[in-house]
Amino acid sequence: MNPQKLAKLCSGGLDGRSGRSFHYGWVVLAVMFCAMLAGVGVRAAPGVMIVPLQRAFGWDVSTISGAVSINIILLGLTGPFLAGLMEVIGLKRTILGCMVVLMSGTGLSYFMTESWQLFVTWGLMVGIGSGAGAVGMAAAVANRWFIERSGFAMGLLSSANAAGQLVFLPLLALLANHYGWQGVAIGVTAAIAVMIPIVMIVLPESPASVGLPPYGGTAVVAPQARSANPFMIAVHALRRASGSMDFWLLTLSFGICGLSTNGLINTHLIAYCADNGISEMNGASILAVIGVFSLIGSAASGWMCDRWNPRVLLFWYYSLRGLSLMIMPFTDFGAGPLAIFAVFYGLDWVATGPATFALTNEVFGRKDAPVIVSWIFVGHQVGGAIAAFGAGYVRSFTGNYLMAFLSAGIACLLASMLVLRVAKTAPVFAAAE
Repeated sequence: MNPQKLAKLCSGGLDGRSGRSFHYGWVVLAVMFCAMLAGVGVRAAPGVMIVPLQRAFGWDVSTISGAVSINIILLGLTGPFLAGLMEVIGLKRTILGCMVVLMSGTGLSYFMTESWQLFVTWGLMVGIGSGAGAVGMAAAVANRWFIERSGFAMGLLSSANAAGQLVFLPLLALLANHYGWQGVAIGVTAAIAVMIPIVMIVLPESPASVGLPPYGGTAVVAPQARSANPFMIAVHALRRASGSMDFWLLTLSFGICGLSTNGLINTHLIAYCADNGISEMNGASILAVIGVFSLIGSAASGWMCDRWNPRVLLFWYYSLRGLSLMIMPFTDFGAGPLAIFAVFYGLDWVATGPATFALTNEVFGRKDAPVIVSWIFVGHQVGGAIAAFGAGYVRSFTGNYLMAFLSAGIACLLASMLVLRVAKTAPVFAAAE
């Protein structure tokens, strides 16, 4: 069944908001959620591969985390250009192309024997392919399919980052324990392979391509493809945004978000737990608990962004995250403190994403928001890469992660101050849309 027939079956010929209708946008969200979830499984895999790769090849933490830092940077740097490519060749083709690259990278990694091959597969190819689930793609889906509840839609897509940990980390840890790092490579490759035909069959290009208005809208308007090349689209958006102080405030604060989540916790928490006598399986379970509550936190953040000032929300998200990171190293790593940290930190994990997206929409307008938020996401990934490598270096140099956690906590407190300075009224950028 093609997307047009599915959309007609869901809508029942109504407007998507009344009677027995069910807007097809929710089906699109479900498909994108699953595609992003599979991608998150790939990005989460290095966290459970560090110890098995050390055992198999003798590579140190800084070498492995160096490859991880490359894929984190590439996920950010390629995002604006993939968002530009999406406007030229379409959302669906861009997502499918990224997923093929991602699956190729993880599949080829099964055969690696040298550290440079780790950098090519889990660094270069996974970094580029992960763009299918990057924030720019999520922003495009939320803005194309939802006029009302776009914040909630973005919250649900962002929560795929949490659900990916929930679904994949314990399984990947189990595969790593029984089959080593190669079992992890096979598992994530299979997950992407399953999603590719689903995306091909179910995901339409836009609401107009299935004869529907966006949720909350009345007019069926097809997105206009641009004739410019993707590089120029991305560069033009950056040139426009970089003249605004708000862009730099959002980029720096989101960079601190990446530093304190993907780079530090996602990459190093399992190794940190191992330093304190906690097994890899239990360490992965802690990340899974963080994922459960992050799923709740992200969806709730999107719902709140549709109703309240996202600046104030971001202030509290960063403040509470910073305090939790500064307190954790001084606990005894018992079951109670770890459980409290997992719940508290989990609720805050991805909550910053919907609020940053809401501010980008407000300041720069819905039309250019997917590309501009992709540039802001570059800052997120640079911050993550700094922490992924930096925390590994700190661990190798000092023998523990104390300074890495304290530095990340202080940075989060700084971010809480920065977001309050983002313009409180929509400037000429949004007004010009």
